[in-house]
Amino acid sequence: MATNRSGDPMRAPVAGWLFVTPMIVILGLFLILPIVMALWVSVSNWSGRGSPFGGSTQFVGIANYSDLLTKPGLARQDFMTSLRNTFFYVIGVVPLQTALALMLAVLVNQKFLRGRTFFRTAFYFPSVVSSVAITLVFLFLFAGSGAVNGALAWVGINGPNWFADPRGLIHLAGDWIGVWNINDPPSVLTGTRLVNLSLWEWIKGPSVAMSAIMLQVIWTTAGTFMLMFLAALQDLPVEVEEAARVDGANARQRFWNVTIPHLRPTIMLVVTLGTPCSCSSPFSTSSPSSSSS
Repeated sequence: MATNRSGDPMRAPVAGWLFVTPMIVILGLFLILPIVMALWVSVSNWSGRGSPFGGSTQFVGIANYSDLLTKPGLARQDFMTSLRNTFFYVIGVVPLQTALALMLAVLVNQKFLRGRTFFRTAFYFPSVVSSVAITLVFLFLFAGSGAVNGALAWVGINGPNWFADPRGLIHLAGDWIGVWNINDPPSVLTGTRLVNLSLWEWIKGPSVAMSAIMLQVIWTTAGTFMLMFLAALQDLPVEVEEAARVDGANARQRFWNVTIPHLRPTIMLVVTLGTPCSCSSPFSTSSPSSSSS
């Protein structure tokens, strides 16, 4: 049995527990306890008033879940709207942030690039800046008279009121190419309903408001994932790259046939970490103005 310098075999485990106890208490109070409370609320008849652990709150099993999925009403409609918003949010954010992070990592990994340390810091900086500060910057940029609409006006485009526009991008794209009129959608789409939403509502895509928020999230998170890709790129064996070069492979062939296979574990890690972060974003869920969430 291992002993410390004082010869007491019990002091080392006790010291270890003393170090980790504060973190266990913090995680228990702010992570585990809220999860347990949320699970209890989901299987009880708590009305939202008073304490969920009061005497009037009773266990109802999966009745809340079955009502949400089978009973028509506003709750079911909001839930389906949240699923739709989350779906479009994830398929928009995760691929774009992964591609952008990979592109930035490849760029700052080039030996010919001068000031690589500066660019690495600049690209990573949004990930550590206060979210409040970033939100204020994007509110300024995407305001009705902001910089983005000002730039669009230079090329003759009348920009939208970004954070208050509930129109879907797929609806707008279909209207632009002449597939349908967004103000008079096809009756076959508006008249066919699937779990409380019409097909027209299901295929609307992310709203203009959500797209602005998605851009903010991509810009904020790409720097963190860039560091993961950069670490993987610097771990790429030089011998493999040189062998491909000797075999006559050009830069594009080396990237797709050498670099990408080496980065597959990192790509999976980035996608795995990015997906739950996107799903948990408060902007991807329904709200009183759910069409623009």
